[in-house]
Amino acid sequence: MATPNGHQNGITKGQDPALNRAEEVKDLLDAVKDLIVPFIHSADVDAATKHTGHGLVIQGGGPRTALVEHHPPHKLEPLLALSVPGEGRGKEGLLETIEKVLKYSVNTWDVGFLDKLYAGTNAVGVVSELLLAVLNTNVHVYQVSPVLTLIEKQTTTHLASLFGFSGPHAGGISQPGGSASNSTALAIARNTLYPQTKTDGLGSYKFSLFTSAHGHYSLEKAAQMFGFGSNAVKSVPIDADGRIKPSELSRLVAESKARGETPLFVNATAGTTVLGSFDPFNAIKDICEKENMWLHVDGSWGGSVVFNEEYKKSRLAGIERADSVAVTPHKMLGVPMTCSFLLTRDLRQFWAALRLEAGYLFHSAHEDVREVYDLAELTPQCGRRGDALKVWLALQYYGQQHFSDLVGRAYENGTFLLKLLKESGDFVVVSPEPLPCLQVCFYWARGGKLGDDVEENSKITEAVAKALVTKGWMVDFAPGERGKFFRVVVNGNLQKGALEGLLKGFKDSAQELGY
Repeated sequence: MATPNGHQNGITKGQDPALNRAEEVKDLLDAVKDLIVPFIHSADVDAATKHTGHGLVIQGGGPRTALVEHHPPHKLEPLLALSVPGEGRGKEGLLETIEKVLKYSVNTWDVGFLDKLYAGTNAVGVVSELLLAVLNTNVHVYQVSPVLTLIEKQTTTHLASLFGFSGPHAGGISQPGGSASNSTALAIARNTLYPQTKTDGLGSYKFSLFTSAHGHYSLEKAAQMFGFGSNAVKSVPIDADGRIKPSELSRLVAESKARGETPLFVNATAGTTVLGSFDPFNAIKDICEKENMWLHVDGSWGGSVVFNEEYKKSRLAGIERADSVAVTPHKMLGVPMTCSFLLTRDLRQFWAALRLEAGYLFHSAHEDVREVYDLAELTPQCGRRGDALKVWLALQYYGQQHFSDLVGRAYENGTFLLKLLKESGDFVVVSPEPLPCLQVCFYWARGGKLGDDVEENSKITEAVAKALVTKGWMVDFAPGERGKFFRVVVNGNLQKGALEGLLKGFKDSAQELGY
Protein backbone atom coordinates (compact mmCIF):
# COMPACT_ATOMS: atom_id res chain seq x y z
CA MET A 1 0.00 0.00 0.00
CA ALA A 2 1.43 3.32 -1.03
CA THR A 3 1.81 6.20 1.42
CA PRO A 4 0.95 9.82 0.49
CA ASN A 5 4.67 10.38 -0.22
CA GLY A 6 4.87 7.47 -2.61
CA HIS A 7 6.52 5.06 -0.11
CA GLN A 8 5.60 1.43 0.09
CA ASN A 9 6.29 -0.28 3.43
CA GLY A 10 8.93 2.35 4.26
CA ILE A 11 10.78 1.96 0.93
CA THR A 12 10.74 4.63 -1.75
CA LYS A 13 10.18 3.19 -5.21
CA GLY A 14 13.46 2.61 -6.94
CA GLN A 15 15.55 3.69 -3.91
CA ASP A 16 17.21 2.14 -0.88
CA PRO A 17 15.32 1.87 2.41
CA ALA A 18 15.26 5.05 4.50
CA LEU A 19 17.71 5.13 7.40
CA ASN A 20 16.29 5.07 10.90
CA ARG A 21 19.45 4.95 12.98
CA ALA A 22 18.76 7.96 15.17
CA GLU A 23 15.42 6.56 16.33
CA GLU A 24 16.99 3.17 16.99
CA VAL A 25 19.70 4.78 19.12
CA LYS A 26 17.10 6.79 21.02
CA ASP A 27 15.01 3.70 21.66
CA LEU A 28 17.96 1.68 22.98
CA LEU A 29 19.38 4.55 25.03
CA ASP A 30 16.03 5.10 26.72
CA ALA A 31 15.80 1.41 27.55
CA VAL A 32 19.39 1.09 28.77
CA LYS A 33 19.08 4.28 30.82
CA ASP A 34 16.35 2.56 32.81
CA LEU A 35 18.90 -0.11 33.75
CA ILE A 36 22.06 1.89 34.40
CA VAL A 37 20.52 4.70 36.44
CA PRO A 38 19.17 2.28 39.08
CA PHE A 39 22.56 0.55 39.07
CA ILE A 40 24.28 3.82 39.98
CA HIS A 41 21.47 4.77 42.37
CA SER A 42 21.94 1.53 44.29
CA ALA A 43 25.48 2.65 45.14
CA ASP A 44 24.15 5.98 46.41
CA VAL A 45 21.59 4.23 48.62
CA ASP A 46 24.20 1.75 49.83
CA ALA A 47 26.46 4.59 50.96
CA ALA A 48 23.90 5.50 53.63
CA THR A 49 24.38 2.12 55.32
CA LYS A 50 28.14 1.80 55.12
CA HIS A 51 28.77 3.43 58.52
CA THR A 52 27.29 0.26 60.07
CA GLY A 53 30.10 -1.85 58.66
CA HIS A 54 27.81 -3.64 56.23
CA GLY A 55 26.41 -2.65 52.87
CA LEU A 56 22.76 -2.92 51.95
CA VAL A 57 21.86 -6.58 51.41
CA ILE A 58 19.84 -7.21 48.26
CA GLN A 59 17.58 -10.20 48.59
CA GLY A 60 17.45 -13.02 46.09
CA GLY A 61 19.96 -14.59 43.75
CA GLY A 62 22.97 -15.02 45.98
CA PRO A 63 25.29 -13.30 48.46
CA ARG A 64 24.58 -9.87 47.01
CA THR A 65 25.18 -6.32 48.13
CA ALA A 66 25.09 -3.21 45.95
CA LEU A 67 28.83 -3.67 45.44
CA VAL A 68 28.70 -7.11 43.86
CA GLU A 69 27.10 -10.51 43.80
CA HIS A 70 30.33 -12.42 43.85
CA HIS A 71 30.81 -15.96 42.54
CA PRO A 72 33.87 -17.99 41.53
CA PRO A 73 34.31 -18.54 37.78
CA HIS A 74 32.89 -22.08 37.73
CA LYS A 75 29.63 -20.80 39.28
CA LEU A 76 29.41 -17.52 37.41
CA GLU A 77 29.70 -19.07 33.94
CA PRO A 78 26.41 -21.01 34.12
CA LEU A 79 24.65 -18.02 35.70
CA LEU A 80 25.67 -15.86 32.75
CA ALA A 81 24.86 -18.62 30.25
CA LEU A 82 27.30 -17.12 27.79
CA SER A 83 26.76 -18.19 24.19
CA VAL A 84 26.82 -16.66 20.72
CA PRO A 85 23.33 -16.90 19.19
CA GLY A 86 22.86 -18.03 15.61
CA GLU A 87 20.48 -15.14 15.04
CA GLY A 88 20.31 -11.79 16.75
CA ARG A 89 17.98 -11.59 19.74
CA GLY A 90 17.09 -7.97 19.19
CA LYS A 91 16.22 -5.43 21.84
CA GLU A 92 14.77 -7.93 24.30
CA GLY A 93 17.83 -10.17 24.17
CA LEU A 94 20.16 -7.18 24.42
CA LEU A 95 18.45 -5.89 27.56
CA GLU A 96 18.50 -9.35 29.14
CA THR A 97 22.25 -9.51 28.54
CA ILE A 98 22.81 -6.02 29.94
CA GLU A 99 20.81 -6.90 33.04
CA LYS A 100 23.14 -9.85 33.66
CA VAL A 101 26.23 -7.73 33.06
CA LEU A 102 25.06 -5.23 35.66
CA LYS A 103 23.87 -7.84 38.14
CA TYR A 104 27.14 -9.75 38.35
CA SER A 105 29.68 -6.94 37.78
CA VAL A 106 31.48 -4.99 40.48
CA ASN A 107 29.76 -1.64 41.00
CA THR A 108 32.73 0.71 41.21
CA TRP A 109 30.36 3.59 42.05
CA ASP A 110 29.91 1.94 45.46
CA VAL A 111 31.95 3.56 48.24
CA GLY A 112 32.94 0.07 49.38
CA PHE A 113 35.13 -0.39 46.30
CA LEU A 114 38.58 0.31 47.77
CA ASP A 115 40.45 -2.44 45.98
CA LYS A 116 42.57 -1.04 43.14
CA LEU A 117 44.18 2.24 42.15
CA TYR A 118 40.97 3.68 40.75
CA ALA A 119 37.34 4.16 41.75
CA GLY A 120 34.04 4.94 40.06
CA THR A 121 33.62 7.75 37.57
CA ASN A 122 31.04 10.54 37.58
CA ALA A 123 28.22 11.98 35.51
CA VAL A 124 30.41 13.92 33.09
CA GLY A 125 32.54 10.78 32.70
CA VAL A 126 29.52 8.87 31.44
CA VAL A 127 28.70 11.71 29.05
CA SER A 128 32.25 11.77 27.69
CA GLU A 129 32.22 8.04 26.99
CA LEU A 130 28.87 8.35 25.25
CA LEU A 131 30.14 11.20 23.10
CA LEU A 132 33.24 9.23 22.11
CA ALA A 133 31.05 6.27 21.19
CA VAL A 134 28.82 8.46 19.03
CA LEU A 135 31.78 10.09 17.27
CA ASN A 136 33.55 6.72 16.89
CA THR A 137 36.56 8.38 15.34
CA ASN A 138 40.23 7.54 15.25
CA VAL A 139 42.54 10.30 16.49
CA HIS A 140 45.39 9.28 14.23
CA VAL A 141 45.15 11.91 11.50
CA TYR A 142 43.62 15.37 11.64
CA GLN A 143 41.53 14.79 8.52
CA VAL A 144 39.12 12.47 10.36
CA SER A 145 39.39 13.91 13.88
CA PRO A 146 39.87 17.69 13.71
CA VAL A 147 38.18 18.59 17.00
CA LEU A 148 39.52 15.70 19.07
CA THR A 149 43.02 16.34 17.73
CA LEU A 150 42.99 19.96 18.85
CA ILE A 151 41.50 18.99 22.21
CA GLU A 152 44.27 16.44 22.75
CA LYS A 153 46.98 18.94 21.84
CA GLN A 154 45.50 21.54 24.20
CA THR A 155 44.96 19.02 27.02
CA THR A 156 48.46 17.58 26.86
CA THR A 157 50.06 21.02 26.65
CA HIS A 158 48.16 22.03 29.77
CA LEU A 159 49.07 18.85 31.64
CA ALA A 160 52.71 19.23 30.64
CA SER A 161 52.72 22.78 32.00
CA LEU A 162 51.47 21.53 35.38
CA PHE A 163 54.60 19.38 35.61
CA GLY A 164 56.84 22.32 34.73
CA PHE A 165 57.22 21.52 31.02
CA SER A 166 56.47 24.97 29.66
CA GLY A 167 58.82 25.48 26.71
CA PRO A 168 57.67 25.98 23.12
CA HIS A 169 57.86 22.26 22.35
CA ALA A 170 56.29 20.95 25.57
CA GLY A 171 53.29 18.66 25.33
CA GLY A 172 52.41 15.02 25.18
CA ILE A 173 50.29 12.26 23.74
CA SER A 174 47.47 10.12 25.05
CA GLN A 175 48.21 6.45 25.60
CA PRO A 176 46.02 3.40 26.27
CA GLY A 177 47.07 3.08 29.92
CA GLY A 178 50.04 3.69 32.19
CA SER A 179 51.89 0.58 31.06
CA ALA A 180 51.71 1.77 27.45
CA SER A 181 53.02 5.18 28.53
CA ASN A 182 55.99 3.57 30.26
CA SER A 183 56.70 1.27 27.32
CA THR A 184 56.55 4.12 24.83
CA ALA A 185 58.93 6.18 26.97
CA LEU A 186 61.47 3.37 26.84
CA ALA A 187 61.30 3.18 23.04
CA ILE A 188 61.66 6.96 22.75
CA ALA A 189 64.62 6.97 25.14
CA ARG A 190 66.50 4.31 23.19
CA ASN A 191 65.84 5.91 19.79
CA THR A 192 66.74 9.37 21.07
CA LEU A 193 69.95 8.60 22.94
CA TYR A 194 71.11 5.98 20.41
CA PRO A 195 69.41 6.98 17.10
CA GLN A 196 70.89 4.11 15.09
CA THR A 197 68.86 1.61 17.10
CA LYS A 198 65.69 2.94 15.47
CA THR A 199 66.71 1.34 12.17
CA ASP A 200 69.39 -1.17 13.12
CA GLY A 201 68.07 -2.62 16.37
CA LEU A 202 70.11 -3.21 19.52
CA GLY A 203 73.14 -4.44 17.58
CA SER A 204 76.14 -4.82 19.87
CA TYR A 205 74.56 -2.77 22.64
CA LYS A 206 73.68 -4.47 25.88
CA PHE A 207 71.54 -1.88 27.56
CA SER A 208 70.68 -1.79 31.25
CA LEU A 209 67.50 -0.33 32.73
CA PHE A 210 66.89 0.66 36.34
CA THR A 211 63.75 0.83 38.42
CA SER A 212 62.68 0.80 42.05
CA ALA A 213 62.36 -2.49 43.88
CA HIS A 214 58.74 -1.37 44.29
CA GLY A 215 58.37 -0.26 40.67
CA HIS A 216 55.55 -1.42 38.42
CA TYR A 217 56.08 -4.59 36.40
CA SER A 218 55.42 -2.74 33.13
CA LEU A 219 59.12 -1.96 32.68
CA GLU A 220 60.04 -5.65 32.72
CA LYS A 221 57.18 -6.31 30.31
CA ALA A 222 58.48 -3.60 27.97
CA ALA A 223 62.01 -5.01 28.20
CA GLN A 224 60.66 -8.39 27.11
CA MET A 225 58.74 -6.90 24.19
CA PHE A 226 61.49 -4.64 22.90
CA GLY A 227 64.34 -7.14 22.86
CA PHE A 228 66.21 -5.95 25.97
CA GLY A 229 65.12 -9.01 27.95
CA SER A 230 63.72 -8.76 31.46
CA ASN A 231 67.17 -9.44 32.92
CA ALA A 232 68.24 -6.04 31.60
CA VAL A 233 66.05 -4.45 34.30
CA LYS A 234 67.99 -3.84 37.52
CA SER A 235 66.03 -3.51 40.74
CA VAL A 236 67.25 -0.59 42.86
CA PRO A 237 67.05 -1.06 46.66
CA ILE A 238 64.72 1.26 48.56
CA ASP A 239 64.79 3.00 51.92
CA ALA A 240 62.39 2.48 54.82
CA ASP A 241 59.80 4.71 53.13
CA GLY A 242 59.90 2.78 49.86
CA ARG A 243 61.99 5.34 47.91
CA ILE A 244 64.91 4.58 45.61
CA LYS A 245 68.27 5.00 47.35
CA PRO A 246 70.36 7.22 45.03
CA SER A 247 73.57 5.73 46.37
CA GLU A 248 72.36 2.26 45.39
CA LEU A 249 71.41 3.49 41.93
CA SER A 250 74.92 4.88 41.48
CA ARG A 251 76.41 1.59 42.61
CA LEU A 252 74.27 -0.47 40.21
CA VAL A 253 75.08 1.84 37.29
CA ALA A 254 78.81 1.52 38.00
CA GLU A 255 78.55 -2.27 38.20
CA SER A 256 76.60 -2.34 34.93
CA LYS A 257 79.29 -0.32 33.15
CA ALA A 258 81.98 -2.60 34.58
CA ARG A 259 80.19 -5.55 32.93
CA GLY A 260 80.36 -3.78 29.58
CA GLU A 261 76.71 -2.75 29.57
CA THR A 262 75.31 0.62 28.52
CA PRO A 263 73.09 2.24 31.17
CA LEU A 264 70.12 3.68 29.29
CA PHE A 265 67.00 4.33 31.31
CA VAL A 266 65.90 5.02 34.87
CA ASN A 267 62.25 4.47 35.69
CA ALA A 268 61.50 6.52 38.80
CA THR A 269 58.06 6.36 40.37
CA ALA A 270 55.60 8.97 41.59
CA GLY A 271 53.37 6.85 43.79
CA THR A 272 54.49 3.20 43.89
CA THR A 273 51.81 0.55 43.56
CA VAL A 274 51.98 -0.82 47.10
CA LEU A 275 53.15 1.89 49.51
CA GLY A 276 52.55 4.91 47.26
CA SER A 277 56.13 6.19 47.61
CA PHE A 278 57.63 9.04 45.57
CA ASP A 279 61.25 8.64 44.51
CA PRO A 280 63.81 11.48 45.00
CA PHE A 281 63.70 12.89 41.49
CA ASN A 282 66.37 15.56 41.84
CA ALA A 283 69.01 13.15 43.13
CA ILE A 284 68.13 10.59 40.45
CA LYS A 285 68.29 13.19 37.69
CA ASP A 286 71.76 14.23 38.83
CA ILE A 287 72.92 10.66 38.28
CA CYS A 288 71.16 10.44 34.91
CA GLU A 289 72.84 13.60 33.66
CA LYS A 290 76.22 12.33 34.71
CA GLU A 291 75.72 8.95 33.02
CA ASN A 292 73.77 10.10 29.93
CA MET A 293 70.64 8.17 30.94
CA TRP A 294 67.01 9.00 30.26
CA LEU A 295 64.90 9.78 33.34
CA HIS A 296 61.31 8.67 33.02
CA VAL A 297 58.88 9.17 35.90
CA ASP A 298 56.04 6.69 36.13
CA GLY A 299 53.41 8.94 37.64
CA SER A 300 50.57 6.72 36.50
CA TRP A 301 49.23 6.61 40.05
CA GLY A 302 50.63 9.52 42.05
CA GLY A 303 51.30 11.98 39.23
CA SER A 304 47.78 13.38 39.49
CA VAL A 305 48.68 15.12 42.76
CA VAL A 306 50.13 17.73 40.40
CA PHE A 307 46.69 19.39 40.47
CA ASN A 308 47.10 20.23 44.15
CA GLU A 309 49.86 22.77 44.83
CA GLU A 310 50.51 21.56 48.39
CA TYR A 311 51.07 17.94 47.42
CA LYS A 312 52.77 18.83 44.16
CA LYS A 313 55.39 20.76 46.10
CA SER A 314 55.99 18.05 48.70
CA ARG A 315 55.67 14.96 46.50
CA LEU A 316 56.85 15.98 43.03
CA ALA A 317 59.93 18.12 43.73
CA GLY A 318 62.28 17.90 40.76
CA ILE A 319 59.85 16.17 38.40
CA GLU A 320 60.21 19.06 35.95
CA ARG A 321 63.74 17.79 35.27
CA ALA A 322 62.50 14.43 33.95
CA ASP A 323 62.76 13.61 30.26
CA SER A 324 59.27 12.10 30.24
CA VAL A 325 56.40 11.66 32.68
CA ALA A 326 53.45 9.28 32.62
CA VAL A 327 50.21 10.34 34.29
CA THR A 328 46.90 8.47 34.34
CA PRO A 329 43.88 10.57 35.36
CA HIS A 330 41.54 7.59 35.39
CA LYS A 331 43.20 6.41 38.59
CA MET A 332 42.98 9.28 41.08
CA LEU A 333 40.74 11.85 39.40
CA GLY A 334 37.58 9.88 38.60
CA VAL A 335 38.02 10.18 34.83
CA PRO A 336 36.66 7.08 33.02
CA MET A 337 39.03 4.31 32.04
CA THR A 338 41.13 4.38 30.01
CA CYS A 339 42.84 7.77 30.17
CA SER A 340 46.63 8.07 30.32
CA PHE A 341 49.24 10.46 28.96
CA LEU A 342 52.96 10.57 28.23
CA LEU A 343 54.32 14.10 28.67
CA THR A 344 57.60 15.83 27.88
CA ARG A 345 59.29 19.20 27.60
CA ASP A 346 60.31 18.46 24.01
CA LEU A 347 57.91 16.72 21.65
CA ARG A 348 60.52 16.91 18.92
CA GLN A 349 62.19 13.92 20.56
CA PHE A 350 58.96 11.92 20.45
CA TRP A 351 58.47 12.77 16.79
CA ALA A 352 62.03 11.96 15.74
CA ALA A 353 62.06 8.72 17.72
CA LEU A 354 58.74 7.31 16.51
CA ARG A 355 57.72 8.80 13.15
CA LEU A 356 57.80 6.71 9.99
CA GLU A 357 56.93 7.48 6.39
CA ALA A 358 53.43 6.26 5.57
CA GLY A 359 52.19 8.07 2.51
CA TYR A 360 48.92 6.17 2.55
CA LEU A 361 48.10 7.78 5.93
CA PHE A 362 50.20 10.85 6.69
CA HIS A 363 49.81 13.49 3.98
CA SER A 364 51.05 16.64 5.71
CA ALA A 365 54.58 17.98 5.30
CA HIS A 366 55.90 20.01 8.21
CA GLU A 367 59.16 21.11 9.70
CA ASP A 368 58.06 22.05 13.20
CA VAL A 369 56.64 19.50 15.61
CA ARG A 370 54.17 22.16 16.76
CA GLU A 371 52.59 21.74 13.35
CA VAL A 372 52.13 17.98 13.76
CA TYR A 373 48.39 17.38 13.75
CA ASP A 374 48.49 13.74 12.68
CA LEU A 375 49.08 12.52 16.22
CA ALA A 376 49.80 8.92 15.31
CA GLU A 377 53.18 10.20 14.15
CA LEU A 378 54.03 10.62 17.84
CA THR A 379 52.88 7.22 19.13
CA PRO A 380 53.29 3.49 18.52
CA GLN A 381 49.51 3.24 18.09
CA CYS A 382 47.71 3.89 14.82
CA GLY A 383 44.27 3.20 16.26
CA ARG A 384 43.87 5.96 18.88
CA ARG A 385 40.76 6.72 20.91
CA GLY A 386 40.08 10.33 21.87
CA ASP A 387 40.70 9.78 25.57
CA ALA A 388 41.84 13.37 26.13
CA LEU A 389 38.22 14.43 25.73
CA LYS A 390 37.43 12.86 29.11
CA VAL A 391 39.82 15.15 30.96
CA TRP A 392 38.89 18.13 28.82
CA LEU A 393 35.15 17.80 29.49
CA ALA A 394 35.78 17.25 33.20
CA LEU A 395 37.79 20.47 33.30
CA GLN A 396 35.00 22.29 31.45
CA TYR A 397 32.33 20.94 33.80
CA TYR A 398 34.07 20.98 37.18
CA GLY A 399 37.00 23.33 36.75
CA GLN A 400 40.60 22.72 37.74
CA GLN A 401 39.99 23.57 41.41
CA HIS A 402 37.73 20.52 41.61
CA PHE A 403 40.68 18.24 40.93
CA SER A 404 42.80 20.06 43.50
CA ASP A 405 40.06 19.68 46.11
CA LEU A 406 39.55 16.04 45.17
CA VAL A 407 43.23 15.27 45.78
CA GLY A 408 43.19 17.20 49.05
CA ARG A 409 40.11 15.38 50.36
CA ALA A 410 41.63 12.05 49.40
CA TYR A 411 44.70 12.73 51.52
CA GLU A 412 42.46 13.84 54.38
CA ASN A 413 40.57 10.55 54.12
CA GLY A 414 43.78 8.53 54.10
CA THR A 415 45.06 10.35 57.18
CA PHE A 416 41.70 9.86 58.91
CA LEU A 417 41.72 6.11 58.20
CA LEU A 418 45.29 5.84 59.45
CA LYS A 419 44.24 7.60 62.66
CA LEU A 420 41.32 5.19 63.14
CA LEU A 421 43.61 2.18 62.67
CA LYS A 422 46.10 3.40 65.25
CA GLU A 423 43.42 4.31 67.77
CA SER A 424 41.69 0.94 67.37
CA GLY A 425 44.56 -1.09 68.79
CA ASP A 426 43.73 -4.10 66.61
CA PHE A 427 45.88 -3.28 63.61
CA VAL A 428 49.58 -2.95 62.79
CA VAL A 429 50.23 -0.16 60.32
CA VAL A 430 52.65 -0.74 57.43
CA SER A 431 52.32 2.59 55.58
CA PRO A 432 54.94 5.29 56.08
CA GLU A 433 53.80 8.45 57.85
CA PRO A 434 52.78 10.90 56.64
CA LEU A 435 51.08 8.89 53.92
CA PRO A 436 52.99 9.29 50.64
CA CYS A 437 49.92 8.64 48.53
CA LEU A 438 46.39 7.25 48.94
CA GLN A 439 47.09 3.64 49.97
CA VAL A 440 46.70 2.72 53.62
CA CYS A 441 48.51 -0.54 54.36
CA PHE A 442 48.16 -2.60 57.55
CA TYR A 443 47.76 -6.02 59.18
CA TRP A 444 44.87 -7.25 61.26
CA ALA A 445 46.40 -7.95 64.68
CA ARG A 446 44.02 -8.26 67.62
CA GLY A 447 45.35 -6.29 70.53
CA GLY A 448 48.08 -4.89 68.29
CA LYS A 449 50.08 -8.13 68.43
CA LEU A 450 51.06 -9.54 65.06
CA GLY A 451 52.12 -13.18 65.07
CA ASP A 452 55.51 -14.37 63.87
CA ASP A 453 54.07 -16.99 61.50
CA VAL A 454 54.25 -15.40 58.05
CA GLU A 455 51.99 -17.98 56.44
CA GLU A 456 49.37 -17.61 59.16
CA ASN A 457 49.40 -13.83 58.82
CA SER A 458 48.85 -14.20 55.08
CA LYS A 459 46.04 -16.68 55.66
CA ILE A 460 44.27 -14.28 58.01
CA THR A 461 44.59 -11.39 55.55
CA GLU A 462 43.20 -13.38 52.64
CA ALA A 463 40.32 -14.80 54.69
CA VAL A 464 39.26 -11.42 56.08
CA ALA A 465 39.50 -9.77 52.65
CA LYS A 466 37.24 -12.47 51.22
CA ALA A 467 34.73 -12.12 54.06
CA LEU A 468 34.58 -8.36 53.58
CA VAL A 469 33.18 -8.80 50.06
CA THR A 470 29.97 -10.29 51.47
CA LYS A 471 29.61 -7.18 53.63
CA GLY A 472 29.93 -4.81 50.69
CA TRP A 473 33.63 -4.00 50.94
CA MET A 474 36.37 -4.85 48.47
CA VAL A 475 40.01 -4.27 49.48
CA ASP A 476 43.31 -5.59 48.18
CA PHE A 477 46.38 -7.11 49.79
CA ALA A 478 50.07 -7.36 48.98
CA PRO A 479 53.03 -9.49 50.12
CA GLY A 480 55.19 -8.19 52.96
CA GLU A 481 58.06 -9.37 55.13
CA ARG A 482 55.63 -10.49 57.83
CA GLY A 483 53.09 -11.95 55.44
CA LYS A 484 50.41 -10.48 53.22
CA PHE A 485 48.92 -7.21 54.45
CA PHE A 486 45.84 -5.19 53.53
CA ARG A 487 46.02 -2.31 51.08
CA VAL A 488 43.04 0.03 51.16
CA VAL A 489 42.95 2.68 48.44
CA VAL A 490 41.01 5.78 49.47
CA ASN A 491 39.70 8.55 47.24
CA GLY A 492 38.35 12.06 47.52
CA ASN A 493 34.68 11.07 47.33
CA LEU A 494 34.63 8.91 50.46
CA GLN A 495 32.68 9.94 53.54
CA LYS A 496 34.21 9.70 57.00
CA GLY A 497 31.32 7.49 58.10
CA ALA A 498 32.19 4.96 55.42
CA LEU A 499 35.76 4.73 56.71
CA GLU A 500 34.49 4.18 60.25
CA GLY A 501 32.19 1.51 58.87
CA LEU A 502 35.11 -0.13 57.07
CA LEU A 503 36.87 -0.70 60.38
CA LYS A 504 33.70 -2.18 61.82
CA GLY A 505 33.55 -4.47 58.82
CA PHE A 506 37.14 -5.57 59.46
CA LYS A 507 36.49 -6.28 63.12
CA ASP A 508 33.21 -8.10 62.48
CA SER A 509 34.76 -10.25 59.74
CA ALA A 510 37.79 -11.14 61.85
CA GLN A 511 35.61 -12.02 64.85
CA GLU A 512 33.31 -14.19 62.75
CA LEU A 513 36.36 -16.06 61.43
CA GLY A 514 37.77 -16.51 64.93
CA TYR A 515 40.78 -14.21 64.51
